[in-house]
Amino acid sequence: MCGIVGYVGHREATDVLIEALKRLEYRGYDSSGLATLSTGRGKGRLRVLKSPGYISALEKRIKTGSSRIGISHTRWATHGVPNEVNAHPHMDGEQNVAVVHNGIIDNHLALKRELARKGHEFLSQTDTEVIPHLISEEYRHNGGNLFEAVREVVKRLKGSYAIVVLHRDHPDILVCAREKSPLVLGTGVNEGFIASDVTALLRYTNRFIFMEDGEIAKVAADGIHIEKISGGTVAHEWTRVDWSLEDAEKGGFKHFMIKEIFEQPRSLHQSQTGWRSDENSIPADLATARIIRIVACGTSYHAGMVGRYLFEKFTGLPTIVSMASEYRFADATSDDPLMIFITQSGETLDTIMAAREARSRGLKTVAITNVVGSTITRETDLTLYMRSGPEIGVAASKTFTSQLMMMYLFSSYLGYRMGYIKRDDLNSIKEHLRHTIRSVEGILNNTGPIREMAEWFSGSSSAFFLGRYVNYPAALEGALKMKEISYIHSEGYPAGELKHGPLALLTEKTPIVALVAGDHTYEKMLGNIGECSARGSPVVAIAPDGDVEIGRYTDRVLHYPRVDPLFSPIPISVLLQLLAYYTADHRGCPIDKPRNLAKSVTVE
Repeated sequence: MCGIVGYVGHREATDVLIEALKRLEYRGYDSSGLATLSTGRGKGRLRVLKSPGYISALEKRIKTGSSRIGISHTRWATHGVPNEVNAHPHMDGEQNVAVVHNGIIDNHLALKRELARKGHEFLSQTDTEVIPHLISEEYRHNGGNLFEAVREVVKRLKGSYAIVVLHRDHPDILVCAREKSPLVLGTGVNEGFIASDVTALLRYTNRFIFMEDGEIAKVAADGIHIEKISGGTVAHEWTRVDWSLEDAEKGGFKHFMIKEIFEQPRSLHQSQTGWRSDENSIPADLATARIIRIVACGTSYHAGMVGRYLFEKFTGLPTIVSMASEYRFADATSDDPLMIFITQSGETLDTIMAAREARSRGLKTVAITNVVGSTITRETDLTLYMRSGPEIGVAASKTFTSQLMMMYLFSSYLGYRMGYIKRDDLNSIKEHLRHTIRSVEGILNNTGPIREMAEWFSGSSSAFFLGRYVNYPAALEGALKMKEISYIHSEGYPAGELKHGPLALLTEKTPIVALVAGDHTYEKMLGNIGECSARGSPVVAIAPDGDVEIGRYTDRVLHYPRVDPLFSPIPISVLLQLLAYYTADHRGCPIDKPRNLAKSVTVE
């Protein structure tokens, strides 16, 4: 969600803050702002600039200056409308303290009432504004120790936060703290960085420390000092992140999303080849599991639904898929399941809280994520990395298919370790996955028919995506992509459920996207397509090359290179991503930054 950047060093701070902030635009935001401390003319003056809308609006307000320290923020509104007053940074009444904050302070109203009784006046509707006022109070009482003032204040905050504090009397340090909201520290030559995401800082460094909950840090140009908020020094190892700056840039593509769609042959290959090292890290006791539960949100949940079919096929174990936001409200079971948590960013708060709940129940926990050092890696017993590279577009593309790749690899390997499938079966699955990657390349080499279909599809206002078996989750994901970026209302449905209500919504203006694979569901899918056609709805069939039968049921067909039907969700998903992208592009939608959405959902 919201983005944070802090800098102290030898560069012009404003330049660093704006450049880094732009790399966090994908997270979703409605306003932006920065605070810098002047070192030239007007030395010691805390300067704050804020603006609703995109960062480009903020840039227009920036005047030349001289500063070597500052903080910046992109806000996604939770308390108060998106306007200049509610934008971050927020300041105390004396304008000595500036604070940027991600998260939600649950007890902000009680704190605001307390401060108001002491004479503090508030300008915004936000929960964040209480923080600089509290710091100002504590700073006066403790004799001017900013680090300790921030420590005492965050002890009083209830909820989630990642905060960075700049004080006019301390031109050489930033103080930051974290609880349930991501914060990463970076280092360069005589400079220090703070951000909510490593992608913001790739231009400047590849060495990072991922702060943990309950930690506070002092960041200076010559070093970083971290302690527990409760007291005691913390020793972190530096993590090297090998994503390149080029990975996080468009590289000549119109949008990040289409760039990332076209990166999928590489990202899938990286996921498969990287699995070789993951195999060696899987403890033998996972093969003793008797039930599996997969927990995730959004797109990751759809990957988990495909995983359910795969784990049941390759391990024979009953597999349950749960929404992360609901898991911890369910009653504890005595099944002692193996818990698998899927989160692209590793910072999805609902998934993190579900993982904590599972560990509190004494269950075995595994995370599947894309980000080294992210919070989920510290909340589970084992982490399996997707290795997709950075994904900037809000709508997931390459990370979804990498999650699918991980479902195939993990489920088959666990089944082999359990003795449920043989070594030859395992090798065959890996070969099918290599062939599937080639099928994705085939789709990307022939996008013309998809573009033409998208132009026709773009005039729709509502659509259904239908699938069966492993392609039912693919239908859900295809509908999600279409609604996310084209704003066409789309619903994914099990094809067999049409007669239980949705048929009432079908008209000649309601297109149906039917996902067809040459498996045991094929005849049933043909029947479902006939049901839709009989009610006048135009049907777009997504079918494998060489399927001539499907043309008898519909005159709109998009073909994908034939693969074993069990592996068809990967090429089908890529085709549906392209259909959604070209539809949204034809409608002129802001594809990389769809309204009201954020890339990393770090609040509950």
